[in-house]
Amino acid sequence: MQAKILVVEDDNDINRIIRRYLERERYEVVSAFSGTEAKLLLSLGSYDLIILDLMLPGITGEELMKEMRKSIQTPILVISAKIALEDKVNALKSGADDYMTKPFERDELLARVEAILRRSRQAVAEIPDSEREFAHKNLLLKPASREVIVCGSPISLTLYEFDLLHLLLQYPERVFTKEQLYQDIWKAGYYGEDNTINVHMSNIRKKIKEYDEESYIKTVWGIGFKIDIS
Repeated sequence: MQAKILVVEDDNDINRIIRRYLERERYEVVSAFSGTEAKLLLSLGSYDLIILDLMLPGITGEELMKEMRKSIQTPILVISAKIALEDKVNALKSGADDYMTKPFERDELLARVEAILRRSRQAVAEIPDSEREFAHKNLLLKPASREVIVCGSPISLTLYEFDLLHLLLQYPERVFTKEQLYQDIWKAGYYGEDNTINVHMSNIRKKIKEYDEESYIKTVWGIGFKIDIS
């Protein structure tokens, strides 16, 4: 079954271009032209991916993401004219899985869409009963149900946050570079956007810290990240 994608973009020309690119690849595409319209469409049905502009009339893209992340974990690809590092960081902290700036190339857009959908399909695929759960300090990760429990309380991780934590827990002695993490998790070419990894790691730490002051992810300066086994 081909993926169903919601494109939230108030510029008619850009919305139409994105839609045309995606439909040529046989994706099912629904368009929204404001945050308010997108919120209504999301209440009426589900999608495999949301492509989201930030500067929207009505409800902004940032506000919409924060609202969505309270109830759904649908992958979000932000495409925005905002190019400042601070804007990218804020979008990723608000729940975006990936971030592209305008103007964008067709091939990169399709590559990122494909990578996100591939990871999402893998995440929901049936996992063998033999796959073990991972316990570390006061944290329990359950791959089969994609649950993370800290000090007895479940925490809500996005698609990529869960996969990053899962990968680190599988190899607790290994230090992963940012490039390795991007290639292993996003399954796409590395675009040099180191901050994407930094923000996702920061989000994981913040969510864990709400329930436990223990350190779970260690930054190995100049190299990357690993599980903190101290």
